Amino acid sequence: MEIPKSEYPLFGSGLSSNDLVQIDLSAGNSFLSNIDLDDRREFENFILETIHKENGKAGIGGYLENRIIYRRSSHFAGQEAERSIHLGIDIWMPSGTKVYAPLNGSVHSFGINDKYADYGGTLILQHRFNGFDFWTLYGHIAHASIEGLSEGDEILAGDLIATLGDWSENGNWPPHLHFQVILDMLNYSGDFPGVCSENEIDYFRKICPNPMPLLFSS
Repeated sequence: MEIPKSEYPLFGSGLSSNDLVQIDLSAGNSFLSNIDLDDRREFENFILETIHKENGKAGIGGYLENRIIYRRSSHFAGQEAERSIHLGIDIWMPSGTKVYAPLNGSVHSFGINDKYADYGGTLILQHRFNGFDFWTLYGHIAHASIEGLSEGDEILAGDLIATLGDWSENGNWPPHLHFQVILDMLNYSGDFPGVCSENEIDYFRKICPNPMPLLFSS
């Protein structure tokens, strides 16, 4: 199905596409072998230095990227088919950064996924377009963002829906937003796979299209 254009920029008017710096966390980035990805501060310094070198305001990347960073967590690795293919995009910005709804919708579900390297605070919104439902997922948000919410709450484009969490509540990551579009929730609630194995790429690509068109309003 076709995804509608964003009605409001995800981070408000203070961020444009020219402010974004590509962050390469793929297995093909040999520089990552020099970084201890289990050291949160070293990982965060790599992100910040990459953004600073390009005079950017935020880092971005990750859609269908094959990442080695998930090997640090048994939540993704050590399984029969290790999950390393990233299904959303990551926008690397400071904790406390405000996130706004890109479209009208409602609260589908929310939760705290607190396994190491998981989402931490998570919000899922439901949207309807041309008679079809689809969902947007916001991971690594501050726990306070979901306090007081109820499933079915109306959300309008431009509503403040979250702030980014710090490492202590976002799954032990440098602050960022995991943003994902989902066409079939597969009966999940408050959670959804953000990473798949290589042999699942074709399936998940169909139900998790590239969310970049929703990052900025037209």
